[in-house]
Amino acid sequence: MVSLDSPLDHVTPYDRFAWSDAQIETWLASGERRQELTAYFGAGEYRALAALAKRVRKAPPAAAGLRVLIVPGVMGSQLGLARRPPLPHDIVWLDPIDIQLGRLATLRLPGPAPVVPLGVVLYSYLRLKLYLRAHGFAAEFHDYDWRLPVSQLGAGLVERVRAGGAARVAIVAHSMGGLIARAALSLASLGNVERLVFLGTPHGGSFAAVQALRGTYVVVRKVARLALRASAETLAAEVFNTFPSLYELLPAPPSGAGGPDVFDPGSWPGAGPKPRPELLEAALAARARLAGPDERWISIVGVDQKTVTGIERRHDDFVYTLTRHGDGTVPASSAALEGTPSAYARVAHSNLTRDPLVAAAVVDLLRDGSTTRLPSSWRGDSGASAEVSDAQLRGTHTEKVDWAALTPQARRLYLQNLNEPPRRTPRVVSPPPGPTS
Repeated sequence: MVSLDSPLDHVTPYDRFAWSDAQIETWLASGERRQELTAYFGAGEYRALAALAKRVRKAPPAAAGLRVLIVPGVMGSQLGLARRPPLPHDIVWLDPIDIQLGRLATLRLPGPAPVVPLGVVLYSYLRLKLYLRAHGFAAEFHDYDWRLPVSQLGAGLVERVRAGGAARVAIVAHSMGGLIARAALSLASLGNVERLVFLGTPHGGSFAAVQALRGTYVVVRKVARLALRASAETLAAEVFNTFPSLYELLPAPPSGAGGPDVFDPGSWPGAGPKPRPELLEAALAARARLAGPDERWISIVGVDQKTVTGIERRHDDFVYTLTRHGDGTVPASSAALEGTPSAYARVAHSNLTRDPLVAAAVVDLLRDGSTTRLPSSWRGDSGASAEVSDAQLRGTHTEKVDWAALTPQARRLYLQNLNEPPRRTPRVVSPPPGPTS
């Protein structure tokens, strides 16, 4: 089970590393704290970040330059409890030691704990921020409590944009961050927002959200391996299923005979964790309130990665179809929003914010509104596919991780690769031979 108990002065090494992105950028440029930062990012990533930070220090963004807000995706902001100095803030997501102790229950909604965002997950987003700053943009992060409804998070983004006055603004939004940007534009006109660049945003939803609510999503399962007593199913039922945001990431209701309508509570299997009907209803209504496309929008869509692109209910279980028509998390058909131009990259979902070619294309889009670095069309000609069921996924990532026994490098790689690609490889299935004459 999961526990809320924790002493007020409970401090882990991950809490002590909760420095601001500005502070870390300063150290990257100066070479200070090199050993600690190398251990955190890895040697190769540290070298890349340090080189970018030095470029920024030599040519800082102009005061009158375009202000760029980088909005991370779901699970892309650290969450925890604020504490007064000299204690560091208490990071719960993603602190493996706290997870071992059962403290993910702190995140359950509704809950008594005053959970707040404590900065973005830097491994995922710092490279993009530094790249944009090195090219003259005043880039900054907009972290948020990703458990909450998208409309509530959109209101927070409106406040952030307005706090800058009439300054020119662009938004670069990864994954669910794009839905938050759309929610913000539905709540206010925000005429000073000149550009909105989506990176792998699931406009039509993602089957990863179905798996998260079922306890079969790889991130949930790998996080559960860290918990001493809780299973992935327990975490899904008691914690993740209480987050409104996950429901707003569910795939859109099918048109015609296209699989189960996951917004209908009766379409879910009877066995295993199930969604909360009131949150399904609220999420479906929220989808209709998102702003529609306009000329400021463009999507970068990840493709050619093993991705769940379909779902069926069989024998009281969900069975998922995997193809290469997506970025590993979001199907290409969901990330390519009708009425919005798209650019396509053979890049996995988690790497859309770290890939150098994608970053260069984002710079083009912010400057000129177009790019030639990525193709504007993509044909998913491959007929290869594979299937995997929730029952089969529950047989993966079952052994607990002895965190204390891992080397520093093994710990870093475990956290950096929580969202690993599916293990099954889509294959072309030949039709059965026809009758011979």
